Amino acid sequence: MSERFMDPISTYRIQLTPDFGFAEVAGLAPYLKDLGISHVYLSPILQAVPESRHGYDVTDHSRIRAEFGGAEGLRALSATLAEHGLGIVVDIVPNHMTIPVPESGNAPLWSVLKEGQASPYAAWFDIDWTGGKVSMPVIGDDTEPVVDGDVLRYHDHEFPFPDTCYRLVDWREGPGYRRFFDVSSLIGLRVEDPEVFDATHEVILKLVEEGVIQGLRVDHPDGLAEPRGYLSRLREASGVWTVAEKILVGSERLPADWDCDGTTGYDVLNRITRLFVDPAGARPLLELFVAQTGMPSDYATVVRQSKREVLDLFFAAEIDRLHAVVGSDRETLVELLAAMPVYRAYVVPGEPVPEISASTVEAAGRVAAARLPEGAPVAEVVDRVLRGPAEAVTRFQQTCGPVMAKGVEDTALYRWYPLACLNEVGGEPDHFEGALGEFHTFAQEMSPTTMTTLSTHDTKRSEDVRARLAVLSELPGEWAAAVGEWSSKVSFDPALDYLAWQNLMAAWPIGPDRFFDYLFKAAREAKTSISWAAPDPAYEAGIRDFVSRAIEECGASVAEFAAGIEPYARSNSLGQKLVQLMLPGVPDLYWGNEITDFSLVDPDNRRPVDFPLRRRMLAGEGGSPWDEAKLLVTVQALNLRRRLDPAAPYVPLEAGEHVIAFARGERAVTVATRLPAGLARRGGWGSETITLPHGAWRDLLTGAEHTGRIPLAHLLSTYPVALLERE
Repeated sequence: MSERFMDPISTYRIQLTPDFGFAEVAGLAPYLKDLGISHVYLSPILQAVPESRHGYDVTDHSRIRAEFGGAEGLRALSATLAEHGLGIVVDIVPNHMTIPVPESGNAPLWSVLKEGQASPYAAWFDIDWTGGKVSMPVIGDDTEPVVDGDVLRYHDHEFPFPDTCYRLVDWREGPGYRRFFDVSSLIGLRVEDPEVFDATHEVILKLVEEGVIQGLRVDHPDGLAEPRGYLSRLREASGVWTVAEKILVGSERLPADWDCDGTTGYDVLNRITRLFVDPAGARPLLELFVAQTGMPSDYATVVRQSKREVLDLFFAAEIDRLHAVVGSDRETLVELLAAMPVYRAYVVPGEPVPEISASTVEAAGRVAAARLPEGAPVAEVVDRVLRGPAEAVTRFQQTCGPVMAKGVEDTALYRWYPLACLNEVGGEPDHFEGALGEFHTFAQEMSPTTMTTLSTHDTKRSEDVRARLAVLSELPGEWAAAVGEWSSKVSFDPALDYLAWQNLMAAWPIGPDRFFDYLFKAAREAKTSISWAAPDPAYEAGIRDFVSRAIEECGASVAEFAAGIEPYARSNSLGQKLVQLMLPGVPDLYWGNEITDFSLVDPDNRRPVDFPLRRRMLAGEGGSPWDEAKLLVTVQALNLRRRLDPAAPYVPLEAGEHVIAFARGERAVTVATRLPAGLARRGGWGSETITLPHGAWRDLLTGAEHTGRIPLAHLLSTYPVALLERE
């Protein structure tokens, strides 16, 4: 194991692409240093499909991606960053590889397709060899595969010939292997096998040993056979700061026995968002949503329906494979999967079942029992997935995550959206409450090494889109009137229109192409009229017409509404940013979000970033008032973090309902306005004050000096936030 490198103080996530590789990142080094960043956080760097824009479709673990500049380019980047005092954190993908087209682009997979279980790579992939062949779902029409020497070709696909170790099946069928969610082009790896772990991590770990990489982000650990064991092995081999992309729901916490430094921050993101949402808006916004869409008022009903649908649509092969080892009743197993409230219950075969894991699955069993015929063997199935054969225990857990992801993230969140800023990964859109006391308690328990975030490559909306949407919770009447006006002019599909109006306003200004791409994806994810597997050209044309008319006929009014709420949205934007940057943990900035960014779900949020603009702004040239304020908050907070002990305790400060305030040890104080529309409605701060900890304090945003008890109207007269450092 290498020596432990210095942990990151802050990270800056960059989406590498074939046209934005290591050399381009190196060019940002002076800017990122001045911004206050300690580590550059790179999207996956191993060789992927050449045209890939995200890098999660790895084809070769032995090479650094050529399109980015290869190993030589990465080492040059590391050297340049080091000259500026910056390190590198890398996103790694242990759960899966891609099945490229043509399939020969993945050499280990090609070997398995050719030699089957005799291949030296047979242990790499989680394959169902029932019948001696692996099912490959690629057939999409009546075209016959053609033999071309020792290759079998089907359109652009190619397979070894003769086909002794595989069978080609309809693309809608489930594959004969574990995959990533329902994506058949991503095949599950068996990194629980030490030889597979070593082979797939050799290059990354060598770069860690060389000092090129100083931290790791682990993609989708819940897909692994045994996340705890994997993280333990990774820590032993690397010794560096490591965070796991673990989605926590509600009061769920990271398993205490995971050998990592924390999560990638969705739990923090959702709690911060709720701080700026007015619970008084819950009822009127829910009533408006139901009236506009005709959807049920109960979110749990939509989640259950969505999970059942995706189980029936996508996961027949996974359920068949799971049922074969669990036994008992298949329908009971399906209902138990649908009832699971979290992405995974952590049970290790052969070990005592943790109390929290048992209670989670048993509670899901009670929910399932209420939906099943009397006498269904629920208790038996629950016992089998908790204490049964090792494969039954493991495969049940590996199936829960995909069902949650597809049923909730990629279906229910597109169907049920009274206030879309709450519809985030790991979020609970029916929970408007963001009590200050609960937030303070959560923050006091936060690890100083966990990652915190507001925007990622996977968020449904960027932080500033959410900041605008949060304002609607304070102005439900005004919002209802605006939606009523727009809907009276342009309408298409009640299940989609209200989502469209929320996102059109919150992402404004947005062009018709970007807006269509978002809405088309949203419709396919919702699966109420079309889906990825069931296209409808007429419906697609209807979306295009709706988008064009909405922008042409209502654009001016949408722009007016967005401008009217801008002071409140700006307050939310700066408040959530400052809170995130000053909480315990390692704050991550998603590229470009040091100023305003009004992006929607990927691929919209992976568009190129205008770095020349940001460089000019950092040099004091140009930018809108909102942009300038957000950059100021970001730079001052990040640089203060460099002077702050990461372990400095979080100390809540007393203030009114419109303030979130806390100290970090004896060095820093954060003050942020919350629910700004309500504050304005009551006439402002009045005589409210805040009492600072003992000593003299300087506001890093304004330069003003303060001590003792200060009127909030004075402290927050220039910006809706204050960042104070002890003199």
